[in-house]
Amino acid sequence: MSTRTVIIPAAGHGTRLLPATRMTAKELLPIYDRVAIDFAMEEAAGAGVERIVLVISASKEAIRTYLGPVDATQPRRPSGSGRSPGRPKPEVCFVIQEKALGLGHAVLCCKHMVLPGPFAVLLPDDIIMGPNCLEDMTTHYTTGHMIAAMEVKAHETSQYGIFQCSGPTTDRRIPVSGMVEKPWPGTAPSLFAAVGRYILDPTIFGLLERTPLGKGGELQLTDAIAAATRNTDVSAFRFVGTRYDCGNHDGLLAASVARQSIVRQKTAARDATDALSVVGFGASGVKLSA
Repeated sequence: MSTRTVIIPAAGHGTRLLPATRMTAKELLPIYDRVAIDFAMEEAAGAGVERIVLVISASKEAIRTYLGPVDATQPRRPSGSGRSPGRPKPEVCFVIQEKALGLGHAVLCCKHMVLPGPFAVLLPDDIIMGPNCLEDMTTHYTTGHMIAAMEVKAHETSQYGIFQCSGPTTDRRIPVSGMVEKPWPGTAPSLFAAVGRYILDPTIFGLLERTPLGKGGELQLTDAIAAATRNTDVSAFRFVGTRYDCGNHDGLLAASVARQSIVRQKTAARDATDALSVVGFGASGVKLSA
């Protein structure tokens, strides 16, 4: 089933990255040769969506400026390398979240911006290096709500929304009967944690409107999804790739090192190909006739 819209919540204050985020939006901090928001935008474009809705606060207009038109004298930003040839670029829209009331509230702010059918939510703090996670999820999605999942260590469960699994956990799609937001170690129903990629049925909006504020006085998306398990299919999706939490200093550094390695490998491969061409060898290493 086609996913036509992606919501990218980017209104957070970035308190875990202070003092850097005192003047710079965390989504515009560098990941080696890129900024964090580039990864989210290219993943969304590569998944073939028609519309990207960015949720920002009034103090983060720099994101809108960065993603807006640039003149010919400025460096060209990456332009969605994962997009198939001939596929049109997605429309980019902005929504202002006036109060910091959590992820569920950010999603609810976009209710009237979402195109018909299921839609996706992509958290730009969670950078996943490897195959396009959202595209992979879209390929496997059939109905209901699907959330990206990874296995965590027992002492880490208090940092994540944790799935209560109701079927085999060896498959890529795991049936889910509930979710618990940040359970203390030893109380978690499983070790499978939600990661910042969701494909949601539009019925989630009605649930969000009826969901009371949860932890931290915020509207928690996981609370609405947990309520949805009573009437809607919910599944966890084991993605391929490595996830980096770029909302903290260690994750930002680890993602930068990983990105540096990828860039250097590509540069080395390109240099090797160029060298072979100079001495008369094709890209396959076979010597070319004069």
